[in-house]
Amino acid sequence: MSAGPITLGLAPSERRRRFGRPRRVFSQVLLMQLAIAAGVTVLATGLFVAPLSAQLDDQAMRRALAIAETTASARVADALLGSRPSSGGPVQAEAERIRKATGAEYVVIMDRRGVRWSHTDTRQIGRVVSTDPGKALAGEHVMEIDSGTLGRSARGKVPLRDDAGDIVGAVSVGIAYDSVRDRLLAAIPGLLAYAGGALAAGALAAYLIARRLQRQTHDLAFSDIAALLAEREAMLHGLREGVVALDPTGRIRLMNDEAQRLLGVGPEATGLPLAEALGGGRTTDVLSGRVQGEDLLTVRGSRVLVANRMPTDDGGAVATLRDRTEVEQLSRELDATRGLIDALRAQDHEHANRMHTLLGLLELDMHDEAAEFVTEVVGVHRVTAEQVTERVHDPLAAALLVGKATVAAERGVSLRLSPETFLPDRLVDPQGLVTVVGNLVDNALDAAAGSGEARIEVELRAEGRTVVLCVSDSGPGVPDHQRELVFSEGWSTKALPSHGRRGLGLALVRRLAERQGGGVRVGESADGGAEFTVVLPEALAPDERATERGTAGEE
Repeated sequence: MSAGPITLGLAPSERRRRFGRPRRVFSQVLLMQLAIAAGVTVLATGLFVAPLSAQLDDQAMRRALAIAETTASARVADALLGSRPSSGGPVQAEAERIRKATGAEYVVIMDRRGVRWSHTDTRQIGRVVSTDPGKALAGEHVMEIDSGTLGRSARGKVPLRDDAGDIVGAVSVGIAYDSVRDRLLAAIPGLLAYAGGALAAGALAAYLIARRLQRQTHDLAFSDIAALLAEREAMLHGLREGVVALDPTGRIRLMNDEAQRLLGVGPEATGLPLAEALGGGRTTDVLSGRVQGEDLLTVRGSRVLVANRMPTDDGGAVATLRDRTEVEQLSRELDATRGLIDALRAQDHEHANRMHTLLGLLELDMHDEAAEFVTEVVGVHRVTAEQVTERVHDPLAAALLVGKATVAAERGVSLRLSPETFLPDRLVDPQGLVTVVGNLVDNALDAAAGSGEARIEVELRAEGRTVVLCVSDSGPGVPDHQRELVFSEGWSTKALPSHGRRGLGLALVRRLAERQGGGVRVGESADGGAEFTVVLPEALAPDERATERGTAGEE
């Protein structure tokens, strides 16, 4: 058998991935940080070496200038004026003494013609200098790096003056440039050692940061993170439940479209503290975690919400919101329907008793008494409906009160309208008023049922465009310390109904009243029970007929 090519057991795509550009966040971040650390180290080293070279050159030139100034002040001028240039003269001797003492490469003393009186190479004595001494002979101090008979050197030149201050020559001192380069080269290994240490520390820090990032990103690739982000955005904005994410400080980190709709806020709420974005109230307390539990009910505007909150590992939290407004309305309607069924069952029983009574009167040939009996029974219901419709002209509110009066009668409770009741048919939001009246009358029925001489009084009156509603009962009333608690979501003294929720009726009443700029308060009725008063400003539309009459009067 012929041996085929040996493979490493990896798919071609995996082999290309191994030797290609790394895809993981950990690898890419580590390589980028190492590249940045190496680049910064090289740049810093270059920026340090460049001025170091210039600094060493400047130090050498200043040292040469200082030696030249010292030489010029050593009474060399007198020796120059009193002798001739020679290798054994006093000027050469003094210059050599200074050169050896300072370690300079050369100390050249020249006269005004540029003729050397001293030199390291004695053969150059008596010859003109190779570089122009004009600036020094003109009285200037010169620092430069130049090449001469001894090679390249750092030079310092000063004028040589006699006792009278006249320039009689110049002094030129040179320091070998190779010594400056040697100092620079000697400093580079130490500099590289420091740079290597800094690079190693930077590489270690980069590795630790990359490892931490690897744990936090679960070793994902950048493409995976981008895909997850796109999927998260699509999922969050496609959910029909509200999602609110909070950071550890209580600020809103994100909020999907459904949460904005349910809470009645816009995208600008993102980044704001929860209390600033939503204001105070139970909703803020539930979302912030001050109220804990599962499936917590809260009312936001006219919506009933169910909230659940889950803390996150970083100290923040994620809260979900579900809209239960329609469910709560259906539940309350179901309760009302069941109550109506019970009332109808009682009415059926009472109707059967009445029919038996009527049948007995007819069988006994008591026709007058039978007619009187029927008139009385029918008249009671007719009188109740007529009394309501005469004072309450809005059809929805009137129908509600007639129905509630029937239910109250079957439960042994007397429901009557106060003499001050009058409501014109100009309601801006009839459904809202029906909700308020229905909730308050239901609560009053529950409170008054079973009490002695159980009764409820309803007062609906218009004051301009404001509607004032008062519902009082003969029940046990509301203690002073509970008169604010009764308006809290989830608070109730009643047993749980079939749908398992209570404590929303009065909360909705308050929210509906506040939404129209009004309010609700509870006090004590004349019968010792509770009296709820709701004020709804601008609840009535303007009276067009009164406006027309006023306009006609002005004309």
